[in-house]
Amino acid sequence: MTGKEIIQKVKEKVCSSITQAASDSDTGKGKSKMSKQIKHGYHLVEGKSGHAMEDYVFAEFRQVDENELGLFAIFDGHVSREPDFWTATDAAIRRAYRITDSTILEKAKDLGKGGSTAVTAILINCRKLVVANVGDSRAVICKNGVAKQLSIDHEPERERDTIENKGGFVSKFPGDVPRVDGQLAVARAFGDKTIKDHLSSEPDVIVETIDDETEFMILASDGVWKVMSNEEAVKCIRQIKDAKSAAKRLNEEALARKSTDDISCIVVRFA
Repeated sequence: MTGKEIIQKVKEKVCSSITQAASDSDTGKGKSKMSKQIKHGYHLVEGKSGHAMEDYVFAEFRQVDENELGLFAIFDGHVSREPDFWTATDAAIRRAYRITDSTILEKAKDLGKGGSTAVTAILINCRKLVVANVGDSRAVICKNGVAKQLSIDHEPERERDTIENKGGFVSKFPGDVPRVDGQLAVARAFGDKTIKDHLSSEPDVIVETIDDETEFMILASDGVWKVMSNEEAVKCIRQIKDAKSAAKRLNEEALARKSTDDISCIVVRFA
């Protein structure tokens, strides 16, 4: 089964896990009902790597009881309704990541040997932003024109000791970047059963408060970050008020800088 189909399984897990509410039509943009200022938009570009598109984007506002959740996620291929979500959000998200990884591994016979990185962001009642990630898809927020990275790039070299303590190794052969067991260029991911003993799926989770200084957030796959810094990405779209247009512009700039990977981008405007 292809990387795209693996991501579809992840999509089903994420979409059904928070609530069973029906999705709005897929227009590439949306807005909060709680705050008229908060809007999102996304854009995807298939890369030139000779395989089918392996990125998947999810972006939607949903009502859950008396609360509003903004759910944003990017999965780059290669939340169950937790009872303590409101009181222990960090633990609930970590558990959701573990469940997703376990589900993919259990179905490896049907899904194949591949896997996926992920960056997810949950906006709770327009104020509390909870970002989690595994791999090298990234979340960056802009406050007063200043870029702040909210995710952690899980690079094999940074986690070499952990990988080696599990019996694995980090090597640049074959290729020109460090890889876990010479295969995977990230130290954390969903799936990848053949090297799972040496690969983590534990996310880093960061909580950020949305205030009057917060302008927008970017979630993007590594097709953007391989060719642009956080500061360059923020500067590129800061003056574009329409979130979908901003996401498209960022992808166009990545293509102009010769990015050949699949490129996915979500922009959430707070002001």
